[in-house]
Amino acid sequence: MRKEWFFDRFCGADIAVYAEDGRIVEANFEEKGADELTGNIYKGRVCNVVPGMQAAFITCGLERNCYLPLAEGASRFSTYDGEGNAREALSLKEGDEILVQIVKPPRGNKGAKVTSDLSFVGKNLIYLPRTDFLGISRKIVAPLVREALLKDAGKLRGKGEGFIVRTAAETAGKRHMKIESEYLKRLWRSVQANAATAAVGDAVFREFDLPFKVMRDSLGGGVTRIYVGSRELYEKVLSLARMRPDLGERKVELYTGAASMYREFGLSEQLRALPSRTVPLENGGYLVVDRAEAMTVIDVNTGKFIGENDLESTVFETNLVAAREIARQVRLRNVGGIVAVDFIDMLEEEHRLAVTAALEEALSADRAKCRVQPMNDMCVTLFTRKRTCAEATDFFLKPCTHCTRQGYVFSDMYMALRIRSDILDYFANGYQAVVIELNRKLMQTILFERMFSEEVRGAWKDKRVYFVPHATWHEEEYTVRGDNATVLTLPDDAQILY
Repeated sequence: MRKEWFFDRFCGADIAVYAEDGRIVEANFEEKGADELTGNIYKGRVCNVVPGMQAAFITCGLERNCYLPLAEGASRFSTYDGEGNAREALSLKEGDEILVQIVKPPRGNKGAKVTSDLSFVGKNLIYLPRTDFLGISRKIVAPLVREALLKDAGKLRGKGEGFIVRTAAETAGKRHMKIESEYLKRLWRSVQANAATAAVGDAVFREFDLPFKVMRDSLGGGVTRIYVGSRELYEKVLSLARMRPDLGERKVELYTGAASMYREFGLSEQLRALPSRTVPLENGGYLVVDRAEAMTVIDVNTGKFIGENDLESTVFETNLVAAREIARQVRLRNVGGIVAVDFIDMLEEEHRLAVTAALEEALSADRAKCRVQPMNDMCVTLFTRKRTCAEATDFFLKPCTHCTRQGYVFSDMYMALRIRSDILDYFANGYQAVVIELNRKLMQTILFERMFSEEVRGAWKDKRVYFVPHATWHEEEYTVRGDNATVLTLPDDAQILY
């Protein structure tokens, strides 16, 4: 199987895409200035303590106050096998200052969930400077290996500290684990130093950027090639790959083609379909994916698939195909929380068990922890997926202002990415000038945020790009055309890019 990663940076965003044999399995997005909050540590102040909820609300510079459970302790790490001494519930009062770490970002009208049991994540270890806990990933199953790794990790911790051995440590040596533990402890000392002079609301530690997190957590497992579309990003990915004995710089390649890298490798249309509500299945059926405040709901439909035998067999086959695609979609979209799947009704209990087993098997390849509940009599299955970062659709979509924000339209960032790909295609086909007609507000956003500034300074410095704004066009409406005329006839309100 061909396993490839694609990294690119443009329009003020980092994008990382993982594909297996040309089919996207995982997609990660991060806008500059809109950092993922999970993992960040802030200096906060207690603004309210609610004894009945065993919780406190902390102000730490975010839009909404954060929620802090007071008696969570090492139970936060229950997804790992391990043990430690239970810590007494925090005793806080209004006005106390405290260091807290984001474990769940804000969502909808809910503020972020935070913890005072801080953690620093490495490739092989998670360091817990304030939590007496020694744990190990459940994916490491060999008893002797588990015993040896726990013993090695135990030697690295001091009094009141903890370590969790991650799955990657199974192939790491003692020396690598020791070096990593010392590095993570230095991070903690730097946080303490920053906190000593920080004001309430200041971030004293920020999680690393997207390329680092992907290289740390996701790469490995026989990756065959890493393509990078930005020279600046290429140097970073190359330096990170050199630190990975399972990768090395030989697998990293700078993409220098004239067209968009994702379009060149046949991934653009797959990315474009990512926020779609409807997902086609390989047998002619389809899924309908709806996001709600508290969960994601997926409906399975036979569509054009009529089968060859009886109705039960047709439905069973469609549900099996749907189970595999659902596992791919939740990983691809970074769906977190509760997922409810309404499979097509099946009469035979054997078929229900087989579909549930197929869903569990497909989800087992996901890095995020998933738990599947048994299918009920109405063929509805619930499963949970640990939220690891913002959903990918948040990058592609924004609330629609024309329907009281109950619907969604494509985000300005996504529209800019589509326009950029089209511009690259015209330049790759020999045109020296490109004219884009588009919504006036979208044009103003692109210009004000200087989304194409890197291209203008680099690959487009000898080209011409003109915007023609339209006040009445929908946000998703635009046209692009190439032109090689020496003199162009354009409307008075047309603007040249920068």
